[in-house]
Amino acid sequence: MSDAPRPLKRNEIRAMNETLILQAAEKVFAEAGFGGATMQLIADMAGLPKANLHYYFATKEDLYRRVVQNIFEIWLHAADSMDNASGPAEGIGAYIDAKMEISRRHPNGSKVWASEVMHGAPVIQDYLETTLRDWTAGRAALIQHWIDAGQMAPVDPQHLLYMLWATTQHYADFGHQIETLNGGKPLTDRQWQAAKEGVKAMILRGIGVV
Repeated sequence: MSDAPRPLKRNEIRAMNETLILQAAEKVFAEAGFGGATMQLIADMAGLPKANLHYYFATKEDLYRRVVQNIFEIWLHAADSMDNASGPAEGIGAYIDAKMEISRRHPNGSKVWASEVMHGAPVIQDYLETTLRDWTAGRAALIQHWIDAGQMAPVDPQHLLYMLWATTQHYADFGHQIETLNGGKPLTDRQWQAAKEGVKAMILRGIGVV
């Protein structure tokens, strides 16, 4: 029996190349912004010919929108824990855990989103006015349901969401500042766990569920 690895199928090669390109694009867009990034820079970061990028993504804007869409979809799935929770302690606590973990594992995607929004969302404004607005309205309605049921303090649901986003995404968007204040070193596993527990405790106490 031969031990040689089987040849990759075309769809597997495509998936691998897309992942490689998107990871490189996240980093380049995070560091250079949409205006400063070029397809050549992204190709060099990915270690692929520039022609390969244009095969998968016709324009820089197509690739940029895919990067933004990816991080947002990851954030969307983080909210599944809220939808299926029995109450705010479980739901918001799990959401904080998930968002903190995303900041740890996908810091560049978060930075791309933050930079785009801070510049007035010139590329993804339509996304903010549709997908983000609908998602926010749904989560705010869920929080209001918990409030009406007497399960948590009567806070403004939308401002609570803003606080959750700002706090959890700070660990990605301002990661360099956190590392600097941590002696120039990334947070360890233990420090990340302590950060998650601390953020959860402060927010859950603030909304009256612990």
